[in-house]
Amino acid sequence: MTIPITAIYAGLLVIVLVSLTTRVGLTRVKTGISILDGGSDKVAVEMRRHGNFVEHVPMLLLLMAVVEVNGGNPAFLHVVGIVLVLCRVLHPLGLRHDRVQTPLRVIGAAGTSFVTIALGSVAIWQGVQML
Repeated sequence: MTIPITAIYAGLLVIVLVSLTTRVGLTRVKTGISILDGGSDKVAVEMRRHGNFVEHVPMLLLLMAVVEVNGGNPAFLHVVGIVLVLCRVLHPLGLRHDRVQTPLRVIGAAGTSFVTIALGSVAIWQGVQML
């Protein structure tokens, strides 16, 4: 069984991951801070942008793959894939150390939550149906 739809979105999300990882590294070089955040808001923000991504995206890609393998609707998978990519781009752009709520952060977080609930619900439904 192949998972071409999940593969497309995994590839797009890798671009976001590499960008976030690079930003952490470049900020560390600029500040001379090797580990942790050294009390730097800039390093802390870049770390959280990256950390938030890696806390959410792997499970969501796994769920996408599960739903796809179990015969999930291609249109549904593309919608959640597009929403996920957009939200994972918007969220770090809106994540700031001096403001809890920014429009981009709210959209990114809410959209990611929507995708999580949608994929999780479909995966549960598929699993129950296959028992």
